[in-house]
Amino acid sequence: MQILPIASGKGGVGKSLLSANLAIALGQAGKKVVLADLDLGASNLHLAIGQTIKNNSIGTYLTDKTQFKDIIEPTEYENVSFIAGDSQIPGLTSLKAAQKEKLVRNFRNIDADFLVLDLGAGTHQIILDMFLQSPQGILVTSPTVTATLDGYLFLKNSVFRLMYTTFKRGSSGYEYLENLKKSSESMKNLYIPKITEELAKVDPKNTAAFKTRMRQFRPRLVLNMIDDPKDADRAQRIRNSCTQYLGMEIEYLGLMYRDHLQDKALASRLPVIIYKPHSVLAQAIYRIAEKVIAAEPREFDKEFTETIDAASSFSFAEDDANNDYQFKLSGIDDLIAGGELKTSELIEMIKNQQYELTQIKKENLLLKSKIVRAVKQGFKL
Repeated sequence: MQILPIASGKGGVGKSLLSANLAIALGQAGKKVVLADLDLGASNLHLAIGQTIKNNSIGTYLTDKTQFKDIIEPTEYENVSFIAGDSQIPGLTSLKAAQKEKLVRNFRNIDADFLVLDLGAGTHQIILDMFLQSPQGILVTSPTVTATLDGYLFLKNSVFRLMYTTFKRGSSGYEYLENLKKSSESMKNLYIPKITEELAKVDPKNTAAFKTRMRQFRPRLVLNMIDDPKDADRAQRIRNSCTQYLGMEIEYLGLMYRDHLQDKALASRLPVIIYKPHSVLAQAIYRIAEKVIAAEPREFDKEFTETIDAASSFSFAEDDANNDYQFKLSGIDDLIAGGELKTSELIEMIKNQQYELTQIKKENLLLKSKIVRAVKQGFKL
């Protein structure tokens, strides 16, 4: 079984949208899937798939009110089962170590091809630990500056958590990290390659184990809510930051355009790939599912044969963005004719694009004037 943790640095970027639809796409491909709602502070994944919540959930299991096998509920979707979270039970966002281990142990014994974990947003320790249940966790973000920054910070925290759990309590490396944590300035300017060099001096054995785990760690990035092909550049920027400051490669898994259909699908309590399977958004999710199925499964501390060229995977981001954009534009007439896109909405879209073009022209004129000024000053000198 492959565990697919899906996380985000901040809320509202479409993490649950991807979790629900990816699980169903994998099920349609003949894979046996269990979808689990691990956003324990705000469990609402059942709404995305139209699942009615019964009395059994992660909350009732952790409070010893039911057995684990009883919280795995069938859904109306082929090959897909569901485990509900439970935001009605206080305290579930800060699980005790024994509760977390109990949950993980049962997760790993599930009879399925894929276990999709919809994690909460942010960098709480339980979220990081669940994300690290696989070296191939999926990070969802959007092109906004805050979302991309939070996405990078999530990966930074994940790497530090991986490092921290590799050096056991009592080891020289553990003591070094404990002292490091006392300096807020050091934590803020965390530079993993440099820290790894220092750790190798005081604890070479555990540092070698950490380096091995870092080679195995290959998070996969999904960029959601893009509006324009140029937004795909954000994926490359996140990769560059991870390579430079974390000493880690990430893999591009896919991108998804912003689509009003997701709101209509949610209101209908239907996944997007069921509501409109031929939409641009649905096709992007199917493309992600195909990549997930094709990838060789990885586990920490186990050998793997496949060598992933992470850099080349990002070359597909621009192609996906351009192809989907053209497909999106070609479908406008059909959307208007079918009543799914009102003429007033199309007018508003055009107005927004005209405004963006005006802003770009202003920026270009400002840049041009700066260049002219700089050239003149150079001639005077």
